[in-house]
Amino acid sequence: MTREFLIAGFGGQGILFVGKLLSYIGLIDGKEVSWLPSYGPAMRGGTCNCSVCISGSPIGSPLVVNPDILIVMNTPSYDKFIGAVKKGGKAFVDSSLVDKRSENPDIECHYIPATNLAHDNEIKGMANIILLGKLIKETGLAGLETVRKAVEKSVSAGKAGLIEANMRAIEIGAAN
Repeated sequence: MTREFLIAGFGGQGILFVGKLLSYIGLIDGKEVSWLPSYGPAMRGGTCNCSVCISGSPIGSPLVVNPDILIVMNTPSYDKFIGAVKKGGKAFVDSSLVDKRSENPDIECHYIPATNLAHDNEIKGMANIILLGKLIKETGLAGLETVRKAVEKSVSAGKAGLIEANMRAIEIGAAN
C-alpha cells in the first residue's frame, strides 16, 4: 500500500522538516520512501510544500498531485490543495491560521488550532509537529517508538535539546 502525503504552508513553518520526519518514519519501518521538497524563491515566508510517498513497493514518482493525506498550515495552501485530496483521504488543517472549512463529504478533515496550542504550551514553532501528532493518531501511521527514532534522526546534534519538545508536540497533537 502506498500513502501519498502533501505538506504545505509558508517557509519557516517547518514544512520540510515534517516531510523529513515522515520519511524517516517510513524508512525505520522498512518502507520505500520518497521526499520531494518545493519552495518559492524566498524560503522564509514564501510558499513551501513537500511531497512524501511511503510504500511497501517501489515508488513510481515522488511528485504528489492528489494526496491521500494533506497537512496544511496557511490559507493560500489550503485554497490550492484542499480540492486535490483523494476521495477517502484526510486533511489536517491548522485552524489557528486557516479559518475555512471544507464542504467535501468525501474527505475527512481535522481542524487543529496547532499554532495556538504551540504558543499556549510554550513550544512556539512546533505547530507543524502538533499537526503531525494528530495525523499519526488518526492514521495509525506509526508507533511512538518509531516516531521517537525518527525525531532523534531528524533533529540535528546541535539541537538535541529539542527532541523532548518535539515528542511533547506529538503528544499534544495526538490528544487534540
